[in-house]
Amino acid sequence: MYLNGEYIDHSEAKVSVDDRGFLFADGVYEVVRVYDGRPFLMEPHVVRMKEGLRALQIDTSCIQDLEQVAERLLRENGITDGDATIYAQVSRGVAPRKHAFPPDCTPTIYVAAKRFNNHPTSYFEDGVAAVTVPDNRWTRCDIKSIALLPNVLANQAAHAADAFEALFVKDGVVIEGSHSNLFAVLDGTLITYPKSNYILAGITRALVIELARELGIPFAEAPLYWERLGDVEELFLSGTTTEVMPITKVDGRPVGIGRVGQVTKRLQEAYAQRAHPTASVSA
Repeated sequence: MYLNGEYIDHSEAKVSVDDRGFLFADGVYEVVRVYDGRPFLMEPHVVRMKEGLRALQIDTSCIQDLEQVAERLLRENGITDGDATIYAQVSRGVAPRKHAFPPDCTPTIYVAAKRFNNHPTSYFEDGVAAVTVPDNRWTRCDIKSIALLPNVLANQAAHAADAFEALFVKDGVVIEGSHSNLFAVLDGTLITYPKSNYILAGITRALVIELARELGIPFAEAPLYWERLGDVEELFLSGTTTEVMPITKVDGRPVGIGRVGQVTKRLQEAYAQRAHPTASVSA
């Protein structure tokens, strides 16, 4: 792993108890998917991390070598093929515990590359279950903050209900999942909640929108009202580790006819072609 300029064994890593990431969750993070040993959509992840750092008023130059660090970690961990993830986290750094920003604080930078075991095939072929929960998060969800307690509690509620994901409901609108974005097919149009401070606009979300337009699928950024969940024809999640994952049941009730829909399948295929271009060519 990489910590503050050094490549070290995970067991040797040490972070101060005075680190503001530990004390205040004062930091941001990114997770990048790796397919066939290659980082996928690395550049937009770096761009989003820089946006988060600017929002926290942390100098973005601290991650200027992030792509090179990630590539070296993949090599040194022997990840030259197969699936993996790159986790990168930046906190404001170590300082006495005071709420205001400390002067001359050096950011703490942590990066790790690990093998990733994808979700069971049945999740993508048959769909997963989800539950709805009230959205009690702050109003800067566009920052990929390490302060994830509301998301943790929501996902635990899903876990307790034998569901895969929890869907946040804000002012009567189903907006996104605890660790994923949400898409629906409603009245023949693919919709997802508009990009705003109320959601984390995912990198995979942007790719799905691009793929939908390439495929000629009618698309709009629009709210999905909770009261219309029963009218939804298809529902799926998007995310770095969820990819394009269909939801076939919400709060114990089937979505549409209770099976994975054709729009979802088309987008799954298009996503796979982008993620594994070499396999697509050889096939």
